[in-house]
Amino acid sequence: MLLNSLTSTFKNIFNEPPSASFFAPGRVNLIGEHIDYNGGLVFPCAITKGTYAVVSKRADSTFKLYSENFRDLGIIEFDLDNLPLNASGEWTNYVKGVLSILIEKGYRIPFGLNIVVYGDLPNGAGLSSSASLELLMCKVFDTFYNLKLTPTDMALIGKQTENDYIGVSSGIMDQFAIALGKKGSALLLNCNSQEYEYVPFDMQDYQLVIMNTNKRRELADSKYNERFNECQTVLEQLKLHYPITYLCNLKESQLAEISKLNLDPILMKRLRHVITENERVLMSTKYLANNDIIGFGKLLNASHHSLQHDYEVTGIELDTLVHAALDAGAIGARMTGAGFGGCAISLVQTSKMDTFIQKVGAHYEKTIGYAASFYNATIGDGPIQLA
Repeated sequence: MLLNSLTSTFKNIFNEPPSASFFAPGRVNLIGEHIDYNGGLVFPCAITKGTYAVVSKRADSTFKLYSENFRDLGIIEFDLDNLPLNASGEWTNYVKGVLSILIEKGYRIPFGLNIVVYGDLPNGAGLSSSASLELLMCKVFDTFYNLKLTPTDMALIGKQTENDYIGVSSGIMDQFAIALGKKGSALLLNCNSQEYEYVPFDMQDYQLVIMNTNKRRELADSKYNERFNECQTVLEQLKLHYPITYLCNLKESQLAEISKLNLDPILMKRLRHVITENERVLMSTKYLANNDIIGFGKLLNASHHSLQHDYEVTGIELDTLVHAALDAGAIGARMTGAGFGGCAISLVQTSKMDTFIQKVGAHYEKTIGYAASFYNATIGDGPIQLA
């Protein structure tokens, strides 16, 4: 139905049918938060919500783009010879950015395209709508220009677009999780070495529910930098006592010994989160390998508690959602993403999901004053050509 609607829109705009259609997922990080820049492991998965594109080839070097999400912007046009960043931050920057990086790397882009896109990921919610669009464009361009890009190539091009063209100092997790998405599996990823392995995730009779606070993450960037600097400070102090490169080189069993160094109490809290969260990621893979989803749910709860009390990046909206979810029967719930807004995830019995959403939604709206949004999330594949 969605593709039929996009195809109809495309025909109305360009007076011809599209020749191909594509999809790229968003992602959630199941566990392993705020430890990627500390040498830790992350555990994301691609989801079946994401970004769609219908496309046709042009005879010239012009690109004409239209988004159903930003109808008021109308058709946006640019040429391959002129790919400047738009200072107002419009969505086509990500398209131009991917093209710019491809050209810089020596790939041949011989003609332009007509493109209509639509995304069902909420912007600013921490589900990687920008990385989804970047990887979608990588798949479109790979197909139309026969670039022969591997999934890893696409992930790195997406990251370079974000870093060098858009100017955001993001890590590799979002692009890797999307590019290498695999139905029914999460991705255990070392962000530093880019080594990864798939871990099957059988949700049995449970459902992964994404709970959106509908609060954009205004504080996330400033607090991210603050936490990053705190971790760098404690790392430099601990290097005087331990032969480490990253905080995640340390073990939870060493915390008692480290506490005798009389570090600043705030830095000790940050360190405790980093070390314990990394170990929770490793424990998660073992629980899921044994199909112990109850045990995995308990790790989600412990992760949120640590992010709330030791790393202090949650906020009243996320805490309200997570605690309401547990009261309503979730076996596990935690914030996901940078924090201070955005989304949380919960594991809920499928048969109880409607009641769960009603209870959590009512409590959240009564407490916060506006509604949350809820999405059923199925673990899906990476970018694909649909037709």
